[in-house]
Amino acid sequence: MPGPMNIGHAAKASGVSARMIRHYEGVGLLSEAARSGAGYRQYSDRDVHTLRFIRQSRELGFSIEQIRELLALWQNRHRPSRQVKALAEAHLQELDRRLRELQAMRSSLEHLMRCCSGDDRPDCPILDTLAGEPGATGSADGAVAAARGAPTRSRRPAPGRIA
Repeated sequence: MPGPMNIGHAAKASGVSARMIRHYEGVGLLSEAARSGAGYRQYSDRDVHTLRFIRQSRELGFSIEQIRELLALWQNRHRPSRQVKALAEAHLQELDRRLRELQAMRSSLEHLMRCCSGDDRPDCPILDTLAGEPGATGSADGAVAAARGAPTRSRRPAPGRIA
């Protein structure tokens, strides 16, 4: 769409909601929009292109700060691509770490579900584990800590219980 466009048109053209466009302006990822005589925001084709860049970056899970860095690198045509690759590699390592954590959580929950009979009885190893009951079947926090490479916490008896 040639010429300035309002926020609704910019949102449609970029695939970014008007609310998020205002947010990206507020956090400085997008320059503050020019205003019409009536005070309406007006966006250029370049703004829409930047919004698409931001949207694609968000879809890949980059944080606002990482997107800020990526935008600066994108706008600097004299930057070495190794800077971009280094940022992407760091993000990939973080995604891998988060995947390990999610897999550990899934494994713990799957184990707890296998241990729960799911019948009419009130005893439930899932709730016992969440409550930190001694002798519970698994440790939700232990699996996640292990996935992070952190030492697991020792189990403490619940108040009023003997270890």
